[in-house]
Parts: sequence; C-alpha cells; structure tokens
Amino acid sequence: MKFRSLLLGSAAALLVAGSASAQELMFPVGEGDFNWDSYNAFAESHDLDGEQVTVFGPWLGPDQENVETVLAYFAAATGADVRYTGSDSFEQQIVVDLEAGSAPNISAFPQPGLASDMAGRGFLTDLGSETADWVRDNYAAGQSWVDLGTYAGSDGEMAFYGFPYKTDVKSVVWYIPENFEDAGYEVPETMEELKALTQQIVDDGDTPWCIGLGSGAATGWPATDWVEDLMLRTQDPAVYDQWVSHEIPFDDPAVVGAIEEFGWFARNDDYVAGGAGAVASTDFRDSPKGLFDSPPQCYLHRQASFIPAFFPEGTVVGEDADFFYFPAYEEKDLGKPVLGAGTTFVITDDSPGAHAFIDFLQTPIAHEIWMSLKGFLTPHQGVNPDVFSDPTLRKMNDILLNATTFRFDGSDLMPGGVGAGTFWTGMVDYAGGADASEVAAEIEASWN
Repeated sequence: MKFRSLLLGSAAALLVAGSASAQELMFPVGEGDFNWDSYNAFAESHDLDGEQVTVFGPWLGPDQENVETVLAYFAAATGADVRYTGSDSFEQQIVVDLEAGSAPNISAFPQPGLASDMAGRGFLTDLGSETADWVRDNYAAGQSWVDLGTYAGSDGEMAFYGFPYKTDVKSVVWYIPENFEDAGYEVPETMEELKALTQQIVDDGDTPWCIGLGSGAATGWPATDWVEDLMLRTQDPAVYDQWVSHEIPFDDPAVVGAIEEFGWFARNDDYVAGGAGAVASTDFRDSPKGLFDSPPQCYLHRQASFIPAFFPEGTVVGEDADFFYFPAYEEKDLGKPVLGAGTTFVITDDSPGAHAFIDFLQTPIAHEIWMSLKGFLTPHQGVNPDVFSDPTLRKMNDILLNATTFRFDGSDLMPGGVGAGTFWTGMVDYAGGADASEVAAEIEASWN
C-alpha cells in the first residue's frame, strides 16, 4: 500500500505528492466507517508514481476543498502528482482548452449536453463498455446513468464517455413538520395523495402551496423544473428523452399535458399563496418563506435540494423544516422517477493516470470521502450511508437510491435559446393565464 503526504491547496488547487510541508490525509487510512478494503485493493493494483494527472472542474470555494480531499486519496493510493483547477467559467474555458490542444487529463462537465458536443468533435475518450456495464450494475437506476454518459463520437458511433459523479436532486417537496402535526396531515406517498392533500388544505380554510418563478433575467426557470418532473410522472421516460432531444415537437400533446399538470397546482387561486397572479412575480428565493409564517401562508413548496439556503437563519432541516419525495402517480405505474442535475467526469487528455482515476471513481471510498463532508449525493449502491455527516443528506440520498429512473434537467439539455430562453418566458406567460397549447407552439417555433 502506498502513502503520500499531500498538500491540499486552496486557490489554484495544487495537490502535490511527496511535499515535505504537506499535511496528512484528513481521514487516516483504516479509521472510520469508510470502505477501506476498496481503497486498499485499488492502491495495490494502481501505481502511478511520478505521473502527473490534471483535473479541471467547476468547483470553487468549499466544493473545491472537498474535491481536493477526494483527489488526495487518489494521489495517496497511486503516488500520482494530482493537480486540480477550478473555474466559474468552466463551460467556456474547457472548449478553448480542447480546441487549443491543452486540455487537462480529466474534466468534470456540469452539463451533459456540452460533453456530448465535445464527444461529437472527437475531443473525449471512450471509457469502454466494461465501465458502462459497471455503472449499469452498481448505480441505482443504472441504465439511466449509462444513457446520460453515452454520446455519439466523431465517427457517429455511440459510446460511453461520461462517468456521473456528484448529483443534485430536484424531485423534492418541502414542509414544516410542526404545521403538518398541528393540522393532522400526513406525508403523501403518491401523486393522487398529494393532490388530495392539496384540496384538503383548501377545505380546511388554508392555502397549500407557495410557488415563485421570479429570478431576475432567468425568471421562469422554476416552472421548467415542475414541467420536467411532471413529464416523468405522466409519460414513459422514453417520451421525456424524445422531448428533450426534439424527436417530438414541444407542442406534442404529452408536453402540453405536463404543462397543464403544472397549471393544476399553479393556476388555481385557492392553491397558491397570493393567488395564481402572484406566481410569476414572486421571487423563487422568497417563495418558501410562507412556510415559516405563523399562521402558515402555505404548507408545501416544491424546490430542489439547495433551497434551505434561503430558509430563515437558524432553520434546522430535519427538525424545523423537512422534505419528502415529489411522488409519482400510482395509477400510471411509472416507478419512482427522479429529476436532478450533477457533474460528469470525462477524459479530455488520454493517459494511464486518467483511466486510473475513472477506476478510482468505481470504488465506494471515492464517494464516501465527499459524503462525509458536505453537499454530496451519489447513486452508488455500494457506499456506506453511515458516513454521511448530515442526516438530511442521507435522507436526500435515499431518494436517489430508491429511484427507478433518473433524468437530467431537460431545459439544461435543450438549445440555450429554448431551455434558457423561450421555455422560461413561456412558463411565465402560462402562469399568467396563456393557453398551454399556444405557449408550447411558440416554444416549438423558437426551437427551429
């Protein structure tokens, strides 16, 4: 087994094996509830002594420190000189680097669409069918993750290029447990039950939902998440894929139906705090605040896993506020689909060290180290959930592990003018009273 002292950088992010001034690994090998057997086996089978492995990604700040910690274990196990650089302009810079022939060995793409484009231009290395098989067998909803990382190469042939790592979950509804207890409500387990609860809250004289689409120049994006989630709950995943890739038009009846499902919640004055007219004008960062009013202005708020950042200061998730899975229709038998986002590791400059890093990502320890820190979810079924430092993250991760289907945020996969343009504005128009079919037809026209 190989050990190296490591320098965990903070600015330009240099991880240097063998530095005399370096600090030791954060978690000494063999201590804690990590899968050390997987680390030891990996270390025994990979020797990269003296080889440099460069990694480029979108992580800065605390996330940069966390990924550097993960990379430290890869460096310690292999003897490699591992260097990480983070950028808030990753999407632009990686294209420049690839075109200039100066790309890093490994890149972490936050958008699969861009990775797919780079694969089509011949800039990415095929990870091989064995790696795809491993993901299929070891990730919850494994086929979904294989599909997410499979792109057409420059020869037009489909291959597995993208290894998914670090996931965010969007299929989440937030609530205040004390409010539910006072009112005698129970967490719904199906969409039928969620709709029944929505009406029950109205019948009891209260308002069920807080919904806000405001986000400055990006106003409308929260509604696109609603529509994507509802597409996965009303249609087969294949239809979702056809919609995102424009194999079916945006004004297909399946898409119009999902938009109208969103309208069932958002266009009923009785269902939304402030009435339906307030949905488009309420900032998404302010919209959950009604949960915390006394008496509550609403009981339910659908938003991704990041929204606690905008809860009142001092809110303890799991006690003061909690969440549940945005449920699927029992009658439609579509399993438990989950909508989310995340990052994908690809090889952008082929080397033995780059392939060794992809091997490292298949070990539980490569996930558990970040799990023990903050802000990390994984569909890897072999990890020990006891290492989560935050019980909220553990519960959120259970949503991933119980998923039968995972799909990436559809608007992020569409052309920018649609996914970050007319889809946003169209949802604002729809929330304001426009006809779903007409809105969808206008978005379809913009796609072309």
